[in-house]
Amino acid sequence: MDNNATTVVKQEVVDAMLPYFTEIWGNGSSKFYDLGNEAITAMTRLRESVAKNIGAARPNEIYFTGSGCEADNWALKGIAYAYASKGNHIITSKIEHHAILNACAFLEKHGFEVTYLDVDCEGRVDPAAVEAAITDKTILISIMTANNEIGTIEPIKEIAEIAKKHKVIMHTDAVQAIGHMPVDVGELGVDMLSLSAHKFHGPKGVGVLYIRNGVRIENLIHGGGQERGKRAATENLAGMAGLEKALDLAVKNLDVNIASMTEKRDRLIAGIKERIPYCRLNGPEGEERMCNNVNFSFKYIEGESILMLLNMHGIAASSGSACASGSLDPSHVLLAIGLPHEIAHGSVRLSLSEDTTDEEIDYVLETLPPIVKRLREMSPLYEEILHKEQIKA
Repeated sequence: MDNNATTVVKQEVVDAMLPYFTEIWGNGSSKFYDLGNEAITAMTRLRESVAKNIGAARPNEIYFTGSGCEADNWALKGIAYAYASKGNHIITSKIEHHAILNACAFLEKHGFEVTYLDVDCEGRVDPAAVEAAITDKTILISIMTANNEIGTIEPIKEIAEIAKKHKVIMHTDAVQAIGHMPVDVGELGVDMLSLSAHKFHGPKGVGVLYIRNGVRIENLIHGGGQERGKRAATENLAGMAGLEKALDLAVKNLDVNIASMTEKRDRLIAGIKERIPYCRLNGPEGEERMCNNVNFSFKYIEGESILMLLNMHGIAASSGSACASGSLDPSHVLLAIGLPHEIAHGSVRLSLSEDTTDEEIDYVLETLPPIVKRLREMSPLYEEILHKEQIKA
């Protein structure tokens, strides 16, 4: 129940990777013998497939990275320094992944200005607010495709149209969206897009940054001439093969998987609402929510306590982004949508995958309510609320 943190690598993906460890294992920068040229040929094919599956116009718009975080950092820092002569203003939202927010904080220390847009109570960015924030110094807009904590799907196409009208580069972090909704860079109209293989049943340690031809960008990693001189490091050929296979499977099976996950998501949401009082669904319902995301705040108790007891029953869940799980602070996303600290602290995220079964949904619905009840029975605050309700009655 924590598939937004990571997903299991599919056997078909493992099988696709294995030849690149033992058979086609050459260095793609070694062009004067067959082993190196076999690697070059393989990379060309993989790049073409990835481009096709995200709607990129040309394979040379696909740049392999070491992660989604690297892709996000490269997008922000690379554009900031490439377009510094034009301006120093960046627009993002308050609910972005820390890869975006911390990169923005870094750039602020180096003379750039960042506008962090508010969101509504369901985590939605208002395109009109984006347009109102644009100045003659704005060089980049970065808004995530779908939120990793509360599942809100953002109006990226509308925002990208605004960016294009004002001649501003548009980037979207689509790391959590792939495999859970259609993602086509041409349809969205974005200039750059980040993704990461391990979010859709691929291996960890490999991602992609799509960069539309014509967009200037400074290098994040300097060294050799890999990735057409833009991203130095000997290519992770096996990782690239794993990403390509996982992406291909995700796109081919997207409609079936969305339907299956949506049905289970809605049943889980309805079951929690029915069985647990004083709970709040965070994020929107219906089509504006990622098909695999469930996020609830349970009043009068701590989310971390729920997670520990769930784990004792064999259920893996989270209180937000895995990249921030070491923090004792409440989720920045939940605070941004207006939750007070005490309610944000009582939040749990359950995220499904295409492999999630009906039996697993049933088990969560059997296990979670008694855990919440037990914790509330130990909560002085909950006891006070019940006492007040008895007096009213």
